[in-house]
Amino acid sequence: MNVSDVTELIELAIGEAAVSQIYAGSKSYDVICRFDEESRNSPEKIGNLSLTSASGAKIPLSQVCDIRMTTGASTITREMNKRHLTVRANLRGADLTGFLNQANKLIGQQVTYNRDTIRLKWTGQFENQSRAYSRLGTIVPLALGVMLLLLFGACGKFRQAALMMSVVPLALFEEMLALNVRGMTLNVSSAVGFIALIGVAIQNGVIMLSQITNSCYAINYPLFIMACIVDIPVFNEAI
Repeated sequence: MNVSDVTELIELAIGEAAVSQIYAGSKSYDVICRFDEESRNSPEKIGNLSLTSASGAKIPLSQVCDIRMTTGASTITREMNKRHLTVRANLRGADLTGFLNQANKLIGQQVTYNRDTIRLKWTGQFENQSRAYSRLGTIVPLALGVMLLLLFGACGKFRQAALMMSVVPLALFEEMLALNVRGMTLNVSSAVGFIALIGVAIQNGVIMLSQITNSCYAINYPLFIMACIVDIPVFNEAI
């Protein structure tokens, strides 16, 4: 009797083992076999499983190993020849970056472990979000700068171009307010929505300024009526 006999019985009885294959055209499928539930639903029944020695004698599994129920890892995975344990979480209604910062703070305050032998590493969707934020942080200011130059070239006056670009902070404030009202968090999708809103806001500013510039109304015309008049092209464009 050797160790391989015991492991083969445990694999076949408790786990599962491929005993054959079925071919369907160019594809092959393993035929999986293991003992029925009644034969393996308790330590006692598992211990009664029989091993066959080289002489043909039947030996209960409980005579060659200690079988008991305990709590532990279902599988032991390794990374770089070191044990690796994964704790997974799916967030709902929470910001990834905010959750990560809060979790690191709580772990530092409440969890004690040997940092020389245990290494804690965070990985997941937040890494993609961090990379996206990093790229957007470079691309968006560059795009706004190019947009300012284009508006200056179209208007011929830096004052008018700056006036059109002044709607950007207001648009960002409005979207942040809308996110807070809806109870939503800042993520990559909402950041893309910020960019779209900035484009629409600047477009509306261009239309309104063009309407004011080309309007025949005097500057001292009633402000409310003037605003309604210059908003007509904006409404038409939106429709």
